[in-house]
Amino acid sequence: MFIAWSLWVLSVLLSPPPIGNPYPPALPISIPDAQIRPLRELVDAGLQKRLEGQLHRNRLWSRLLAAKKMAVGIVDLSDPYHVKFARVNGDEMMYAASLPKLAILLAAAQALEDGRLPESEEILNDMRIMISRSDNEAATRMMDRVGFSNIVAVLIDPRYELYDTQRGGLWVGKRYAKTSKRYPDPLMGLSHAASVTQVCRFYYLLAMGKLVSAERSRQMLDMLCNPELHHKFVNALDVIAPEAKVYRKSGTWRIWHSDSALVWGPGGRQYIVAALIEDSRGEQILRDLIPAIETVLKSQSKRQPKTAAQASIAPLEGFFQK
Repeated sequence: MFIAWSLWVLSVLLSPPPIGNPYPPALPISIPDAQIRPLRELVDAGLQKRLEGQLHRNRLWSRLLAAKKMAVGIVDLSDPYHVKFARVNGDEMMYAASLPKLAILLAAAQALEDGRLPESEEILNDMRIMISRSDNEAATRMMDRVGFSNIVAVLIDPRYELYDTQRGGLWVGKRYAKTSKRYPDPLMGLSHAASVTQVCRFYYLLAMGKLVSAERSRQMLDMLCNPELHHKFVNALDVIAPEAKVYRKSGTWRIWHSDSALVWGPGGRQYIVAALIEDSRGEQILRDLIPAIETVLKSQSKRQPKTAAQASIAPLEGFFQK
């Protein structure tokens, strides 16, 4: 029994932290830069299959996905060293209303870092309520302070690449005001737009502390945390995961509904989810989507393979117990 116990201890020591770690790491996550891979390279076949299967179980969702009027992306961050990404219609660029205020937030943080904006209480408050309340007047003031050309420069910056003319991405081409000049994106001609892949990349880079700097990433996380609007994703998460922190930005205009969140809670509940929908039922679809996403992630955690150490020692445990 002593030998069996010793082998079990050895297997634990040789194994990486479990996927269902009850204590999530602090944000931003601190891991070596060499371990942070581009999100597009982290598409996981198993997670992709389970996401597609879960979404297509719903006939309405299946029709919307086929018509490219619904897009969904998820990132499993429960093991930061082995991140998994899946998406359906990931590069479909859609109208996203207020969700692209994420781009204004990033451009403002970059301007603060570069010294082009003063870090005043007024500016920091506008950045916060632009996100937490989706305040259009605050967003317009921030756009005027930063400047449209500077917002675009940050979005196409090689460090971030949150918009490109081949696949689109995040775009803010109009002030959030009734009368304003439009600067439509070059690919789709939209004023306020996003793709779920680029939204997931925004949160992924943010979670890894790679938007501007670790300190500015932490500042943006604080502004995204504790949203004041409790609808869509947050409505479902209030019930399913009341103990989790939710970093979130959503958008709604007429039949276009969007939401995005970094969910950070105990028991392996560490993930990014983004969805864009063109349908009058979008609000309810986004609420119903969260339980479906959690089902996908839970089924994934149950399928985690044994480590090499566990696999080699498992047969010996039975032998020594005889």
